[in-house]
Amino acid sequence: MLGYLTLIFTCQLIGELVTRALALPVPGPVIGMVLLFLFLLVRKGVPEGLGTVSATLLQNLSLLFVPAGTGVMLHFELIGRSLLPITLTLVVSTVLTIAVTALTMSWLSRGRGDV
Repeated sequence: MLGYLTLIFTCQLIGELVTRALALPVPGPVIGMVLLFLFLLVRKGVPEGLGTVSATLLQNLSLLFVPAGTGVMLHFELIGRSLLPITLTLVVSTVLTIAVTALTMSWLSRGRGDV
């Protein structure tokens, strides 16, 4: 299991290195996820150990948000002063995400003849 955890972190590290070396506007972990996905495509499946490690990480994902929550509480006054722009940004981005998802699903459904 330690090997698969190392694989996940290695993919993330490679993603960070690629992002910084090429000055890409994409987060390193996203590139790392793509690399891990490509690895799984080549392997044609998810090894059992990797599935176990990833399931354990997902079960404990809420612990990783504790530092972010602490940061929010630390800057609570600053967030209060910027409440309107933050709220507008959240609403607009949520509506856009729903619209893009709906259009994508509609487009993909047409290809299958479901619509």
